[in-house]
Amino acid sequence: MDIQRQLHLVKAETARAFIPREFRLVEAFGYTLGGFFLANYDDSPAGVFDELVVIAGIVWNPPSSCAWAARVLVNSEEACHHGRKNVGLPSQVARFSKRITPVPRQTKGKFGGFLNRIGVGTTNRLSKDCMDVQVTEVVGTASSDICNIKLITDVPKPKFNKWMGPLITMSLPSFSGQTEYNPNLLKYSCRIACRVRAVRPAKVSGPSPSKDRNSDFKTTDFTAEELVDKGRNLSISIMLSKPILALEFNCLEMQVEDPTILPNNSTCSLRPA
Repeated sequence: MDIQRQLHLVKAETARAFIPREFRLVEAFGYTLGGFFLANYDDSPAGVFDELVVIAGIVWNPPSSCAWAARVLVNSEEACHHGRKNVGLPSQVARFSKRITPVPRQTKGKFGGFLNRIGVGTTNRLSKDCMDVQVTEVVGTASSDICNIKLITDVPKPKFNKWMGPLITMSLPSFSGQTEYNPNLLKYSCRIACRVRAVRPAKVSGPSPSKDRNSDFKTTDFTAEELVDKGRNLSISIMLSKPILALEFNCLEMQVEDPTILPNNSTCSLRPA
């Protein structure tokens, strides 16, 4: 299982469009911390599939905080159904089209030998691949382009093991639910063990511009189709926001805990005093 997670500065007003009003957004100077993670699962209860999770932002869960997903795109009907019904995620079926092209290798610099011996150099010992991932949401017979993600990855030569970062374990708490498929407010955690390292941010481009994506959506008189388009367009704007950190997770093992249903009166405790 491989995952790239990218943290972005997301406008607070954009994030609030996805987050229930009873939650308080973690924000500063009009921005919160959102972004996305792109994963390829080679072994899961739903089989092999790709996933793109768009994170709207971070909400308070005193004394810490939790993430809130704006949109989850998977190329598996089974994974989509499980995410909607069991985890309360805003899952949608999507098509992931991948194209890999080699990137010309960098030549060895004056101090390349020394830098490589300590593990931080860039020489012609490594070639690089550029992977373009085109994500297209599919609803029935209709489809809508969401984004194109361009990743630059190292390709080690035989007998060369790249440093994949330290081994860490962590728990990532999240809220979910209040969707048409699961009206409950849920809380769950992903427990992961992996090797993690910082990488260059992926380049994300959106579909061709449309007048709807740039509208302010201040009216509340939406048809069901317009509400779907609004959520899709705001999710795209999160993908296109400014990246501040990208992390690559390798050798990853993940366990998703069963969500717990939060009582209605518990949301008052989600706002810090």
